[in-house]
Amino acid sequence: MIGGVPLWVFIVIVMIFFSGYMAFRTMQAERKLDEQFIEKEGQIYIDRMREEKERKAMRKREGNG
Repeated sequence: MIGGVPLWVFIVIVMIFFSGYMAFRTMQAERKLDEQFIEKEGQIYIDRMREEKERKAMRKREGNG
């Protein structure tokens, strides 16, 4: 006993803080993964739009040529 409080109480308190820390780390890691996924999907969308724009320009040139 430390100061009249059983040791297991301190262990439980430490484990609560450790659990909160791990939850915080997991939340940040998931946020980073989400941002990477969003950036990847956004780049795919931008590439697709760029290709479509080039196709339209090519069709327009072929139609006018």
